[in-house]
Amino acid sequence: MTESTPTPSLAGLSWMPAAAMAIVATADVISGPGVGFLPLVSLGPAFAGLVGSWRRTALIGAAALVLCFALGLYDGLFEERRGFTAMASVAGVTGAGVAAAVMRGRRETELASVRSIAEVAQRVLLRPVPKTAGPLQAAVSYTSAVAEARIGGDLYEVVASPHGVRVIVGDVQGKGLAAVETAAVVLGAFREAAHDEPSLVGLGERLERSVARELEGEKFVTAVLAEIGSDREAVLLNYGHPAPMLVHEDGAVDFPQPPSYALPLGLGAHGGERPLPHRVPFAPGEQLLLFTDGVTEARDAANVFYPLGERAHLLKDPDARGALDALREDLMRHTDGPPHDDAAMLLLRYRGHGEGKSVPID
Repeated sequence: MTESTPTPSLAGLSWMPAAAMAIVATADVISGPGVGFLPLVSLGPAFAGLVGSWRRTALIGAAALVLCFALGLYDGLFEERRGFTAMASVAGVTGAGVAAAVMRGRRETELASVRSIAEVAQRVLLRPVPKTAGPLQAAVSYTSAVAEARIGGDLYEVVASPHGVRVIVGDVQGKGLAAVETAAVVLGAFREAAHDEPSLVGLGERLERSVARELEGEKFVTAVLAEIGSDREAVLLNYGHPAPMLVHEDGAVDFPQPPSYALPLGLGAHGGERPLPHRVPFAPGEQLLLFTDGVTEARDAANVFYPLGERAHLLKDPDARGALDALREDLMRHTDGPPHDDAAMLLLRYRGHGEGKSVPID
């Protein structure tokens, strides 16, 4: 078993055992045997059991027993039961503290193992997107709403296919492991179909069938698909997802809306219009930001939504990763902490055709 180490937030407690025993000893010496401070020596091992390893707790417990014995002799308490009662109290608290430290150490080891598995799952599910793909530079940012989580219900992917660079950003209904499982289904289907399907509409239909087989009831996935080739335009296919933000070279901002709003993936069996592909001019010097509603629906203390369109100037950094980091930091400042919903952002920059090879982001 590995030794548990106090976290920075609990580092101050590591001094509490010695401080508590020192205060009790001083008070006992000053006040004499009539006040009855001696059993409070057990505060030392009690505090040690909160943050220390079981070995450290046992060591502090042994020191507390020695201190209790010395003070009992000084106060003359072993001529009656009070001294033995105090020693039993310290020994009992030490035993309980050691047991608590052992159990806490086991939980910390299990938690470390779970976090390691989660990191592997993150690399498999939300693997790094390429820094460059065809005529594009790409950068991604993902912030999970679940504390300590690395992945959630938002998804993204960039695939350089024979039919152009194909991109997806989506948002699974719900949270937790069920949302992660659904995201894995969508991404698996997209990665395969992006290479096989000659049209973006065909790709969307493949995703619809895959999601419909896996989801039950009224569950769904909103998503926007994009295809960028060498003709300086992006073809978008929107399944009930927020429209991406197009930042022109002069800093002007557009949110190109689809010609018709289609149902999210998984709800195709309920009828409604199918999504229609729409073309958006996308030339060198321009940027396309695809995002989930965790970005635009993030609120500050005054319940004001994040004004994404007004923050487009933050994407001026020559490095796409640095530009997206600046936008993410601004989003965190707006909400004064992590958002209440998963927030994913995928930034695409048109840099010109055929410059360099695809290199994964570290």
